[in-house]
Amino acid sequence: MSAIEKVNDLITKAGVFYLATVDGDKPKNRPLGFHLLEGDKIYFGVGTYKDVYKQMQANPNVEISAWDGEHILRYYGQANLDKNEEIVEKAFELMPDIAEAYKANGWEMGIFYLENATAEIRNMFEIEESYTFEY
Repeated sequence: MSAIEKVNDLITKAGVFYLATVDGDKPKNRPLGFHLLEGDKIYFGVGTYKDVYKQMQANPNVEISAWDGEHILRYYGQANLDKNEEIVEKAFELMPDIAEAYKANGWEMGIFYLENATAEIRNMFEIEESYTFEY
């Protein structure tokens, strides 16, 4: 299993994971559920109309954290706000209720992945595995 597959697997096992952004000089954190491993990147999605998207535009430094019951994931780097319509369509296929709401309201899904990123998989006391992704 590759490093990015291990990160994706932990996020999948966790079910809900958390995205931290910077809002001015204050941290903001929120739960997310959508992620998609495609090639060597994990893609995430949020509405472009939401503050979270605007925060990433202003300051792309973000962190994703998750707990799968055994391990803690810290996955941090810069959000690359990718206008990848293929990923949007795959997201909508996986989440038809979300797709319906977005289409009914004229919302746009903002897709991003982390670049220049580090993933740390930890137990409660120490880092067990650490990976760097430089795309």
